[in-house]
Amino acid sequence: MGAIVSLCASPLAAQTDVIVSHGISAFGDLKYPEGFPHFEYVNPDAPRGGTMSFRGVLASRTFDSLNLFILKGEPAQGLELVHDTLLTRSADEPDAAYGLIAESMEYPPDRSWIVFNLRPEARFSDGEPLTSEDVVFTFETLKTQGRPQYRIALADVESARALGPHSVRFDFAPGASTRDLPMVVGDLEILPAHYYAEVPFDTSTLEPPVSSGAYVVSDVSPGRNITYCRSRDYWGEGLAVNVGTHNFDCVRYEYFADSTAAFEALKAGAYLFHEEFSSAIWAQGYDFPAVERGWVIRDELRDERPSGTQGFWLNLRREKMQDPRLREALGLLFNFEWTNATLFHGLYTRTDSFWENTTMQAEGVPEGDELALLDEFRDALPPDVFEAPAHVPPISSTSQQLDRTALREASRLLEEAGWTVGTDGLRRNAQGETLSLEILDDNPSFERVILPYVANLRRVGIDARYELVDPAQMQQRQEDFDYDVTPGRLVLSLTPSASIRSVFGTSGAQAPGSLNLAGVADPVVDALIDRIVASESRAEMETRVRALDRVLRAKHIWVPNWHKGAHWIAYWDVFGRPDIQPPYARGDAYWWFDEDRYEALQAQGALR
Repeated sequence: MGAIVSLCASPLAAQTDVIVSHGISAFGDLKYPEGFPHFEYVNPDAPRGGTMSFRGVLASRTFDSLNLFILKGEPAQGLELVHDTLLTRSADEPDAAYGLIAESMEYPPDRSWIVFNLRPEARFSDGEPLTSEDVVFTFETLKTQGRPQYRIALADVESARALGPHSVRFDFAPGASTRDLPMVVGDLEILPAHYYAEVPFDTSTLEPPVSSGAYVVSDVSPGRNITYCRSRDYWGEGLAVNVGTHNFDCVRYEYFADSTAAFEALKAGAYLFHEEFSSAIWAQGYDFPAVERGWVIRDELRDERPSGTQGFWLNLRREKMQDPRLREALGLLFNFEWTNATLFHGLYTRTDSFWENTTMQAEGVPEGDELALLDEFRDALPPDVFEAPAHVPPISSTSQQLDRTALREASRLLEEAGWTVGTDGLRRNAQGETLSLEILDDNPSFERVILPYVANLRRVGIDARYELVDPAQMQQRQEDFDYDVTPGRLVLSLTPSASIRSVFGTSGAQAPGSLNLAGVADPVVDALIDRIVASESRAEMETRVRALDRVLRAKHIWVPNWHKGAHWIAYWDVFGRPDIQPPYARGDAYWWFDEDRYEALQAQGALR
């Protein structure tokens, strides 16, 4: 916590006790004290130079915009490099942030408002000063014109106003849960008001933006690659939160038509750092010469964040998806065990929780404080929430694609839901409507997983089909919620806050482009989210997240897939790494280019 000072004569607030601090945490004390030299997971003496290069975004395989903040267009990967925020998160604390653009903060114990005192030296890439007016402009613009995630997250932020050129105050709505709101506004990328006075904010563009971060857009080849290079006049050099970061002169993202082309490019050294998401390639594909000669290094980095809510999301906006018995039946027909053994070399673990790999995962039957919380909503919840352990998908046979037990149980549930098999083998309801199901995706490499699932669905009488579309169609149809089922992976926070309303809240269910892929619109879920956001301790928050996890799993809003608690990475051996791996980040942002290693590989005939 920061120091508490008396401000009884201050115009900032009626409260007499105001906390003044260099950082803020959702719960408890900060790890790093005022005046700390650097985060402990960086190398403060890391050399600077060279280029880090990655593969472009897996999902889109292309880009056509440098506007990160609106739904129009497909933004390029890496744009966060060019935008600074008021605060920056620590990678070894689950819920702490420290001043970046903001030099300090002032707020009352109830966090009903917060004042950010900006660093006077902060500048945009065109040399113009960054002031409180830019912060106010950013808030007002993102809340009214930004992606739905911004509008939902900022719903409880009532206003922002400049108190002076380098001081800005945010007021939060009366009655709002304010625990995380200072960090919500602290995470906003600050935009230049003078630039957007001339350039329309709501337009997709490939014109490099004026920005405030350590990097600027250097070179753009639409759909092929984008390069960011370190700004020679970056205002934030030397800040404690930046020591040991931004070590590369340039960062480049290379885009490829598909995963096969990308992997071949990695082998040839067309890009230098790769995170592998294919178990088949991880198990069998790394026998190429550069690995055998030690030029390319394979490694696994632990990941202590939630492992990702990956699954087939069921669109509850569809009338046929309203019956939970149908949704449960769809879950039974995905044979993870066969898929893992046959396609994934046994490298994955089945996911059952939305907060997998954390202490927020619901287990067993509810007890203690969790039970007391759920009891408040007993009349609106199915009895299984209280009487049975948190839902876990049944274990299926590895010897055959369609597990017979699962088939029988799925058939029973479908019959109960009113979907009976006709003479043609297809299921119909009382109105004669066929039970049809389209699984929408744009990733050809996922076909080997989806097609066996489609076959199982058809075996039980569902008219299921797999629809492969191009990335532009996929983006539009997901934004419009135009699908029955779609694969998706979302990584939820270690400290869930108002942002989960965009994923599970009613406010996100009908907001085009939100992350509520399943269309969950449930008063109990909304109430539990409100309790989570209002939690006053981490223990209380974890109990409430477990209750939400239990309720969501009982609703069968998805067919959960798989997870691994690690990053599979491969990289050309031209980098140095800090001694400490941060638990809540992949960590490559703190690596550096090692010129000696690069020259050694060149001498051996690599990386010409």
